[in-house]
Amino acid sequence: MSSISALANVHSLGQFGDYEGKDEKNLLKISEIKNLLIVQIVQYKNSTVSVDKIDIDGLKLKDEPLRVANNDDTRLLWNGPKNWLVVSTKKDLFKNILENFKESDFAVTDLSHSRAVIQIEGQEAKEVLKKGCPFNFNSLEKNNSINSTYNGITFTVDLLKDNPDKVRLFALRSFGESLYHSITDASLEFGFESL
Repeated sequence: MSSISALANVHSLGQFGDYEGKDEKNLLKISEIKNLLIVQIVQYKNSTVSVDKIDIDGLKLKDEPLRVANNDDTRLLWNGPKNWLVVSTKKDLFKNILENFKESDFAVTDLSHSRAVIQIEGQEAKEVLKKGCPFNFNSLEKNNSINSTYNGITFTVDLLKDNPDKVRLFALRSFGESLYHSITDASLEFGFESL
């Protein structure tokens, strides 16, 4: 089954905002990321299983605030105490997750079709996020993730790389278009290319 884009009705390709006279490599790049496996894993309070022994695509779950464990295909985002978000390009990883996380200890939920994913890349990416979110993005480092709100929309931020910053934003699919409009409006002053 192929997924239907959450932003198909609003995402237009091209250059927008204050892009004239600027080098293309200095423009923000905004794109929708599709066809990701997104799984939430929550360990029950009464579970005594140690997550240190469980591995997902060669990665260990870390119960440390803000931390992201990652490799080329998969990212494990700390989402809260005993709560993680698995984001992967490997769709078949879900079967492995179901085998390793027993129903008696964990709630495993496939969120792949219920999220809109927007990626922003460029020097001004954090400045765009500062416009609508109360978090201090100066303290956010590579391989950190946070949960917050952007203009009243709950979202998750995952900083994939820095210099230039590359950030993925995850929001409920039903709020995807609103978040997209907020992000692109905040990007107009810097100029951006929609990919």
